[in-house]
Amino acid sequence: MTPNEYVKLAVATEMNKPDAIGDRSQNLSRLLHAAMGLCTESGEFMDALKKSIIYGKDFDGVNAAEELGDQMWYVAIACDALGVSLESIMEKNIAKLKVR
Repeated sequence: MTPNEYVKLAVATEMNKPDAIGDRSQNLSRLLHAAMGLCTESGEFMDALKKSIIYGKDFDGVNAAEELGDQMWYVAIACDALGVSLESIMEKNIAKLKVR
């Protein structure tokens, strides 16, 4: 599956809800949803690390990978709302990092 195919499939699973924040653009609500979801899922990823490092439990790599998948879903929704391809985001990010 290509990154852009993933975005199409992710968007197909997005719930179509009325504009949640009363803004002029539904895409702003979609971006807010994506941003909140990314924060939430990042916290859940961090929690998997915390449980292992701080509490001495076995690291649950399966759960950590699932949380990364959830983050990818929110990234896909944000890309679609911004009208940019995931592939272009990836390419631009690597180009920026190469300059560093």
